[in-house]
Amino acid sequence: MSGRSVRRKIAAATWRAPVEGRIHARTEVDVTAALAHIEHLRRSTGVRVTLTHLVGAALGRAMRAVPEARARVVFGRIVPVEGCTVSFAVDIENGEDLGPVRVEDADRLSSTEVAQRVASAAALLRADEDRHHRRTSALVRIAPWWAMRPVLSTASLLVGGLNTPAFGQPGRPLGTAFVSNVGTLGLDEAYLAPAPFARAAVYLAIGAIRDRPVAVGGEVVVRPTVVLVATADHRIIDGAHAGRLQQIVVEHLARPELLDG
Repeated sequence: MSGRSVRRKIAAATWRAPVEGRIHARTEVDVTAALAHIEHLRRSTGVRVTLTHLVGAALGRAMRAVPEARARVVFGRIVPVEGCTVSFAVDIENGEDLGPVRVEDADRLSSTEVAQRVASAAALLRADEDRHHRRTSALVRIAPWWAMRPVLSTASLLVGGLNTPAFGQPGRPLGTAFVSNVGTLGLDEAYLAPAPFARAAVYLAIGAIRDRPVAVGGEVVVRPTVVLVATADHRIIDGAHAGRLQQIVVEHLARPELLDG
Protein backbone atom coordinates (compact mmCIF):
# COMPACT_ATOMS: atom_id res chain seq x y z
CA MET A 1 0.00 0.00 0.00
CA SER A 2 1.46 3.36 -0.99
CA GLY A 3 1.98 6.33 1.30
CA ARG A 4 -0.83 8.13 -0.50
CA SER A 5 -3.26 5.34 0.44
CA VAL A 6 -2.20 5.65 4.07
CA ARG A 7 -2.85 9.38 4.05
CA ARG A 8 -6.26 8.98 2.41
CA LYS A 9 -7.21 6.22 4.81
CA ILE A 10 -6.47 8.50 7.76
CA ALA A 11 -8.29 11.40 6.11
CA ALA A 12 -11.40 9.35 5.40
CA ALA A 13 -11.60 8.25 9.02
CA THR A 14 -10.73 11.64 10.48
CA TRP A 15 -13.05 14.24 8.98
CA ARG A 16 -16.81 14.31 9.17
CA ALA A 17 -19.18 16.87 7.71
CA PRO A 18 -18.00 20.37 8.76
CA VAL A 19 -20.01 21.28 11.85
CA GLU A 20 -17.42 22.81 14.17
CA GLY A 21 -16.69 26.51 14.14
CA ARG A 22 -13.63 27.72 12.26
CA ILE A 23 -12.27 31.22 11.89
CA HIS A 24 -10.14 32.12 8.87
CA ALA A 25 -7.76 35.04 8.40
CA ARG A 26 -5.95 35.97 5.20
CA THR A 27 -3.24 38.57 4.79
CA GLU A 28 -0.81 39.52 2.02
CA VAL A 29 2.69 40.28 3.30
CA ASP A 30 5.60 42.13 1.70
CA VAL A 31 8.57 39.81 2.27
CA THR A 32 11.33 42.02 0.84
CA ALA A 33 13.06 42.37 4.22
CA ALA A 34 12.49 38.71 5.08
CA LEU A 35 14.09 37.46 1.86
CA ALA A 36 17.10 39.76 2.33
CA HIS A 37 17.49 38.47 5.89
CA ILE A 38 17.30 34.87 4.70
CA GLU A 39 20.07 35.52 2.18
CA HIS A 40 22.19 37.12 4.91
CA LEU A 41 21.68 34.14 7.24
CA ARG A 42 22.56 31.63 4.54
CA ARG A 43 25.80 33.45 3.75
CA SER A 44 26.81 34.05 7.36
CA THR A 45 25.79 30.70 8.91
CA GLY A 46 25.72 28.20 6.04
CA VAL A 47 22.30 27.04 7.24
CA ARG A 48 19.57 26.73 4.60
CA VAL A 49 17.04 29.04 6.22
CA THR A 50 13.76 29.52 4.34
CA LEU A 51 10.71 31.72 4.67
CA THR A 52 8.94 28.80 6.35
CA HIS A 53 11.43 28.88 9.21
CA LEU A 54 11.05 32.63 9.65
CA VAL A 55 7.27 32.32 9.72
CA GLY A 56 7.48 29.44 12.21
CA ALA A 57 9.74 31.43 14.54
CA ALA A 58 7.44 34.45 14.24
CA LEU A 59 4.36 32.33 14.90
CA GLY A 60 5.99 30.88 18.00
CA ARG A 61 6.47 34.39 19.37
CA ALA A 62 2.90 35.28 18.47
CA MET A 63 1.57 32.23 20.31
CA ARG A 64 3.62 33.21 23.36
CA ALA A 65 2.23 36.77 23.28
CA VAL A 66 -1.38 35.59 22.99
CA PRO A 67 -1.80 32.97 25.74
CA GLU A 68 -5.48 32.49 24.93
CA ALA A 69 -4.39 30.83 21.68
CA ARG A 70 -2.35 28.23 23.54
CA ALA A 71 -5.16 25.90 24.51
CA ARG A 72 -7.07 22.78 23.55
CA VAL A 73 -10.62 21.60 24.15
CA VAL A 74 -11.01 18.50 26.36
CA PHE A 75 -14.48 17.22 27.31
CA GLY A 76 -15.93 20.56 26.26
CA ARG A 77 -13.56 22.50 28.52
CA ILE A 78 -10.77 24.79 27.34
CA VAL A 79 -7.46 23.61 28.80
CA PRO A 80 -4.46 26.00 28.70
CA VAL A 81 -1.18 24.87 27.14
CA GLU A 82 2.10 26.30 28.42
CA GLY A 83 4.65 25.49 25.72
CA CYS A 84 4.91 27.02 22.24
CA THR A 85 5.54 23.97 20.09
CA VAL A 86 5.17 24.70 16.37
CA SER A 87 4.99 21.83 13.90
CA PHE A 88 5.91 21.92 10.22
CA ALA A 89 4.55 19.82 7.37
CA VAL A 90 7.24 17.77 5.61
CA ASP A 91 6.64 15.97 2.33
CA ILE A 92 7.72 12.34 2.13
CA GLU A 93 8.11 10.10 -0.92
CA ASN A 94 7.92 13.05 -3.33
CA GLY A 95 4.73 14.36 -1.79
CA GLU A 96 2.85 11.05 -1.61
CA ASP A 97 2.88 11.24 2.17
CA LEU A 98 3.21 13.96 4.77
CA GLY A 99 4.73 13.97 8.21
CA PRO A 100 4.88 16.60 10.97
CA VAL A 101 8.11 17.92 12.44
CA ARG A 102 7.69 19.26 15.97
CA VAL A 103 9.86 22.16 17.11
CA GLU A 104 9.68 22.71 20.86
CA ASP A 105 9.95 26.23 22.28
CA ALA A 106 9.70 27.87 18.86
CA ASP A 107 9.07 31.17 20.62
CA ARG A 108 12.61 31.12 22.03
CA LEU A 109 14.52 29.87 18.98
CA SER A 110 16.11 31.91 16.23
CA SER A 111 15.02 31.23 12.68
CA THR A 112 18.40 29.57 12.12
CA GLU A 113 17.83 27.20 15.05
CA VAL A 114 14.34 26.43 13.76
CA ALA A 115 15.81 25.62 10.33
CA GLN A 116 18.38 23.27 11.84
CA ARG A 117 15.82 21.38 13.91
CA VAL A 118 13.39 21.04 11.02
CA ALA A 119 16.14 19.81 8.68
CA SER A 120 17.36 17.22 11.19
CA ALA A 121 13.89 15.83 11.90
CA ALA A 122 12.86 15.92 8.23
CA ALA A 123 15.89 13.82 7.33
CA LEU A 124 14.74 11.13 9.77
CA LEU A 125 11.22 11.19 8.35
CA ARG A 126 12.38 10.84 4.75
CA ALA A 127 14.77 8.05 5.68
CA ASP A 128 11.92 6.23 7.45
CA GLU A 129 13.84 6.47 10.73
CA ASP A 130 11.29 8.53 12.67
CA ARG A 131 9.83 6.00 15.10
CA HIS A 132 6.55 7.87 15.62
CA HIS A 133 5.74 8.17 11.92
CA ARG A 134 6.96 4.66 11.12
CA ARG A 135 4.86 3.03 13.82
CA THR A 136 1.73 5.02 13.01
CA SER A 137 2.05 4.27 9.29
CA ALA A 138 2.43 0.55 10.03
CA LEU A 139 -0.69 0.55 12.23
CA VAL A 140 -2.72 2.43 9.60
CA ARG A 141 -1.70 0.01 6.87
CA ILE A 142 -2.97 -3.05 8.74
CA ALA A 143 -6.07 -1.49 10.33
CA PRO A 144 -9.40 -2.34 8.61
CA TRP A 145 -11.31 0.68 7.33
CA TRP A 146 -14.18 0.16 9.79
CA ALA A 147 -11.78 0.44 12.74
CA MET A 148 -10.16 3.69 11.67
CA ARG A 149 -12.81 6.10 12.93
CA PRO A 150 -13.10 4.66 16.48
CA VAL A 151 -9.31 4.35 16.68
CA LEU A 152 -8.85 7.99 15.70
CA SER A 153 -11.57 9.05 18.13
CA THR A 154 -9.65 7.30 20.89
CA ALA A 155 -6.40 8.86 19.68
CA SER A 156 -8.06 12.28 19.75
CA LEU A 157 -8.84 11.90 23.43
CA LEU A 158 -5.54 10.33 24.49
CA VAL A 159 -3.04 12.01 22.19
CA GLY A 160 -4.63 15.36 21.44
CA GLY A 161 -6.71 15.89 24.56
CA LEU A 162 -4.93 14.22 27.47
CA ASN A 163 -1.41 14.63 26.05
CA THR A 164 -0.78 10.88 26.37
CA PRO A 165 1.40 9.06 23.81
CA ALA A 166 -0.57 6.39 21.96
CA PHE A 167 -0.76 4.59 18.60
CA GLY A 168 2.82 5.54 17.86
CA GLN A 169 2.21 9.27 18.32
CA PRO A 170 3.55 11.59 21.03
CA GLY A 171 1.18 13.65 23.11
CA ARG A 172 -0.12 16.71 21.23
CA PRO A 173 1.63 15.68 17.98
CA LEU A 174 1.14 19.04 16.26
CA GLY A 175 1.83 21.20 19.30
CA THR A 176 0.14 24.57 19.61
CA ALA A 177 0.32 25.55 15.93
CA PHE A 178 0.98 23.94 12.55
CA VAL A 179 2.72 25.50 9.51
CA SER A 180 2.54 24.26 5.92
CA ASN A 181 4.24 25.92 2.96
CA VAL A 182 1.79 25.30 0.12
CA GLY A 183 3.81 27.68 -2.06
CA THR A 184 6.25 24.85 -2.73
CA LEU A 185 3.34 23.13 -4.50
CA GLY A 186 2.75 26.18 -6.68
CA LEU A 187 -0.29 27.37 -4.73
CA ASP A 188 -0.77 31.07 -4.07
CA GLU A 189 -2.86 30.35 -0.98
CA ALA A 190 -4.76 27.56 0.78
CA TYR A 191 -7.15 27.07 3.67
CA LEU A 192 -5.82 24.13 5.64
CA ALA A 193 -8.14 21.44 7.00
CA PRO A 194 -7.36 20.94 10.70
CA ALA A 195 -6.77 17.42 12.00
CA PRO A 196 -9.28 17.08 14.86
CA PHE A 197 -7.37 14.38 16.72
CA ALA A 198 -4.33 16.68 17.14
CA ARG A 199 -6.39 19.51 18.69
CA ALA A 200 -4.01 22.25 17.55
CA ALA A 201 -5.66 25.66 17.70
CA VAL A 202 -3.93 27.35 14.74
CA TYR A 203 -2.99 26.19 11.22
CA LEU A 204 -1.04 28.54 8.98
CA ALA A 205 -0.53 28.12 5.22
CA ILE A 206 2.26 30.00 3.41
CA GLY A 207 1.62 30.70 -0.26
CA ALA A 208 4.05 31.04 -3.14
CA ILE A 209 6.24 34.14 -3.36
CA ARG A 210 4.86 36.39 -6.11
CA ASP A 211 5.71 39.87 -7.33
CA ARG A 212 2.69 42.07 -6.66
CA PRO A 213 2.01 45.83 -6.50
CA VAL A 214 2.12 47.23 -2.96
CA ALA A 215 1.89 50.74 -1.52
CA VAL A 216 5.19 52.02 -0.09
CA GLY A 217 5.49 55.59 1.13
CA GLY A 218 2.42 56.64 -0.82
CA GLU A 219 3.65 55.10 -4.07
CA VAL A 220 2.77 51.83 -5.78
CA VAL A 221 5.81 49.60 -6.29
CA VAL A 222 6.28 45.94 -7.17
CA ARG A 223 7.53 43.81 -4.28
CA PRO A 224 7.82 40.08 -3.51
CA THR A 225 4.81 39.08 -1.41
CA VAL A 226 3.22 35.99 0.05
CA VAL A 227 -0.32 35.26 1.17
CA LEU A 228 -0.64 33.84 4.69
CA VAL A 229 -3.90 32.08 5.51
CA ALA A 230 -4.69 31.03 9.07
CA THR A 231 -7.37 28.56 10.09
CA ALA A 232 -8.20 28.46 13.78
CA ASP A 233 -10.54 26.75 16.21
CA HIS A 234 -13.20 29.39 16.89
CA ARG A 235 -13.95 27.81 20.27
CA ILE A 236 -10.52 29.00 21.38
CA ILE A 237 -9.63 31.92 19.14
CA ASP A 238 -11.87 34.85 18.27
CA GLY A 239 -11.31 37.84 15.97
CA ALA A 240 -9.35 39.83 18.54
CA HIS A 241 -6.92 36.96 19.13
CA ALA A 242 -6.55 36.34 15.40
CA GLY A 243 -5.83 40.01 14.78
CA ARG A 244 -3.13 40.10 17.44
CA LEU A 245 -1.50 36.90 16.17
CA GLN A 246 -1.46 38.26 12.62
CA GLN A 247 -0.02 41.60 13.74
CA ILE A 248 2.90 39.97 15.55
CA VAL A 249 3.76 37.62 12.68
CA VAL A 250 3.66 40.44 10.13
CA GLU A 251 5.77 42.72 12.35
CA HIS A 252 8.48 40.07 12.65
CA LEU A 253 8.52 39.45 8.90
CA ALA A 254 8.93 43.19 8.36
CA ARG A 255 11.79 43.26 10.90
CA PRO A 256 13.20 39.71 10.72
CA GLU A 257 16.40 40.68 12.50
CA LEU A 258 14.34 40.56 15.71
CA LEU A 259 14.13 36.80 15.28
CA ASP A 260 17.89 36.39 15.23
CA GLY A 261 19.08 39.21 17.44
